[in-house]
Amino acid sequence: MLFTLYPQVSQEVNSRLHQFKLITTAEQRFEYFYADSDRYATASAYRWQELIRNLIKDSEQSSDVYDKQRYQTMMVTVYYDLGDYENAALLVEELLQKKSQLDHKVKIRLLHNADKVYAALQFFNKQLEIRKELKNSGEQVVLYDIYSNLGLYRHALMDYGMVYHELETEGTLLEKAVFHNDKGTFLRKDGSVYSAYKEYVTGLEFVETFIGQEGVISEKEFRKAVNLKGSILGNMGKCKMDQGKYEEAIPYIEAGISASKKFDKGKFSTATVNYWSNLAECYLNTNSPELARTYLDSIDLTYKNPYLHLVNYNRIKAKLYLKENKPDSATFFLNSYMKTKDSIEYSDMRKQLLGQLVAFDIDVQTKRKLEQQRLDLERNRSEILEREKTIYLSIVALVFSVLCVFALIIAYVKSIKNKRLIENQKRIIENSLTEKDSLLKEIHHRVKNNLQMVSSLLSLQAKNTRSRAAINALEEGQSRVKAMALIHQKLYQNEDLSVIEMQEYIESLIASIQSVYKKDDAKVNIIIDAKGTQLDVDRAIPIGLILNELVSNSFKYAFTETKSGHIKIKLTDEGEHVAFEYSDDGIGLPDDFETVSTGSMGLNLINRLANQLRSKLQIDRDVKGVRFWFNFS
Repeated sequence: MLFTLYPQVSQEVNSRLHQFKLITTAEQRFEYFYADSDRYATASAYRWQELIRNLIKDSEQSSDVYDKQRYQTMMVTVYYDLGDYENAALLVEELLQKKSQLDHKVKIRLLHNADKVYAALQFFNKQLEIRKELKNSGEQVVLYDIYSNLGLYRHALMDYGMVYHELETEGTLLEKAVFHNDKGTFLRKDGSVYSAYKEYVTGLEFVETFIGQEGVISEKEFRKAVNLKGSILGNMGKCKMDQGKYEEAIPYIEAGISASKKFDKGKFSTATVNYWSNLAECYLNTNSPELARTYLDSIDLTYKNPYLHLVNYNRIKAKLYLKENKPDSATFFLNSYMKTKDSIEYSDMRKQLLGQLVAFDIDVQTKRKLEQQRLDLERNRSEILEREKTIYLSIVALVFSVLCVFALIIAYVKSIKNKRLIENQKRIIENSLTEKDSLLKEIHHRVKNNLQMVSSLLSLQAKNTRSRAAINALEEGQSRVKAMALIHQKLYQNEDLSVIEMQEYIESLIASIQSVYKKDDAKVNIIIDAKGTQLDVDRAIPIGLILNELVSNSFKYAFTETKSGHIKIKLTDEGEHVAFEYSDDGIGLPDDFETVSTGSMGLNLINRLANQLRSKLQIDRDVKGVRFWFNFS
């Protein structure tokens, strides 16, 4: 919680009482007094009694009749809160004799005070007269509490349910807890103990949920809720007593006493005295007469209203003395119990009250029934309108559903037709693609065969030629044709006809060149790095021809002295462009390379092929051997 249950003395002692003193007029003090139901939180009822008594004396000295009546009405409330019902009743009688002179607000408040005082004293005939006065003054009047006091608990339950039935579903958590607690009390007194216990459990759940709202409820609401929780637990203990489970009842009743003492601070609590009586009976029935006597002695010392629980008190006293083997004392209290219980005067008064109550109840019930009938008619009309609206909406929904189903059927039929059409078109396209792939493979195969035939013709021509220059030229041409034929061979062997895996192609190309130029005494190590690089035909053929020229030159010229060395070929796809790099660690280029290269067909071919790839061949002569490189898109 975000507040303190017991404020610091230096901060809040007498704060409400002090604020009351600061108000200058009796009328404003009257409003303030009844606006604060928690007035005893910081000052006891005895302090309020002393202050209001002095204010009554001051008003008598000033001969202000209206101020005196206001203060006297407040004094009735203080007397009631202290349990001094006799003085409260005397003051009520005095004020009621002059009720025609009372201010309307004061009169209404006085009548409500008188109603509580007469109920405490069990003056039900006078309480009924007060209810009539309240009814004539326009106040809402209920009768369930009088029914309960007369022992008509079933009538009380019916009347209570009729008055507060909306709280069960529409009330706040605290209102629902109060409703179920009161309902359970009527059921318990009527003998329906198990049903009553269920009502108490429901009320306890509501009040515990309310208390659990940390940071939401105020200190005043918290105190009220905890006091209500104690009351519910105490009532659950009384249910256990009615079932004969006295040991189980004790902790529940003790919880009720704890809440009553802690949260009725500054007031006289009849609930506490009632719990003491219950605990005394529990201990008597669990063979603990010493503890029972302790609670009965507490009632003897502090009980200021012998009327309310006199019958029950005498019965428990008689039972205690029987336990202690004191038959004389037990007989005395048992006789007192029987006389009080069977009083002829009480019985006659009860009959008279019942007659008055029935007469009064007829008037109240008639108006209530008329009001209930009016509410029922309005509710029935609303229900009929709701039903008509529901039927109309159901018809609209049904029509809409039929249309939706019809539309779905049409859409389903169309989707089937479209699906079949798409499948047919897909089948035609797949057949066309298969046919196209077959044709392309056949074309590449024929091109490869034609190029091999050209290579064979060049080879035959070289064999029939005696000029070494002509033979070299024919062999170079044959090598270039083989490089192009190898491209087409790789294409028709691949599943994908659009690209060539360059690592595999270069390895095959190098193997073909090595078979022509490699000598037994030469040891040339060739390193190829082109994994993951794929090129289409238009780019693969120039790269293959360039490699054919470079590798051939390296075999012919680079390793004539050392007979061994390394050739590195690197082809890397870098996203936006492809990087080509070729190097060997042979003897390198001659000093007059630029002059000689002008008429070299091989180098001119390489430059033209690089230009075809929209790039320019770069030559690095500062390394051991030679390095050729360029980038193309």
